[in-house]
Amino acid sequence: MNWLNRTEALIGKENIRKLQNSNVIVFGLGGVGSYVVEGLVRSGIQNICIVDKDIVDITNMNRQLIADSETIGKNKVDAQEERILKINRSAKVIKIKEFVNKDNIEEIMKSYSHIDYVIDAIDTVSSKLEIIKYCYQNNINIISSMGSGNKLDASKFEITDIFKTSVCPLAKVMRKELKKLDIKSLTVLYSKEEPIKTNLDTPASISFVPSVAGLLIAGKVVKDLIK
Repeated sequence: MNWLNRTEALIGKENIRKLQNSNVIVFGLGGVGSYVVEGLVRSGIQNICIVDKDIVDITNMNRQLIADSETIGKNKVDAQEERILKINRSAKVIKIKEFVNKDNIEEIMKSYSHIDYVIDAIDTVSSKLEIIKYCYQNNINIISSMGSGNKLDASKFEITDIFKTSVCPLAKVMRKELKKLDIKSLTVLYSKEEPIKTNLDTPASISFVPSVAGLLIAGKVVKDLIK
């Protein structure tokens, strides 16, 4: 039996073909990005480029799908590729172990002659802006993840335009920077939950929040691709 049989029953054979022929790039394989990839691959996406410079760290274990006792110390792109191919041996994975900046963004984006969708699931504002700017200038579909750290209520996530967001500190910074670039619209996932204050210098996190964010993004991408 075709492993996508139940998905095909839901969306149809032609839409399965659309997904299998789509080219998608995912930037960032953390708590959000690793679940984005999972949702996309299990929906039938076969051509996927994954971009992340980091290795799997023990502190990733509480929230990142690719983090377990066997992947600690591995490059995230390698751990993610292994998981993708365990799900679908026919998947064609491009791995890029790079930190995104203005000097390499064009080269990364040329991984495919045609890109159907870009997912930005990274934390660094400067890198996010380079990705968004390139997609904006080249008319490429993109969805950008805002902050999922210091959150406990996954039901507060929403997908909307960046200029309709509130509460999220990262979204506030991004709105300001996008105005400078004269970018007037950007689809984002963000949370309406007030951030929880902690005594950590880095964002606190829990398993069931970034995972939901990643799957919501994957759902949005899949539904857009089969319109």
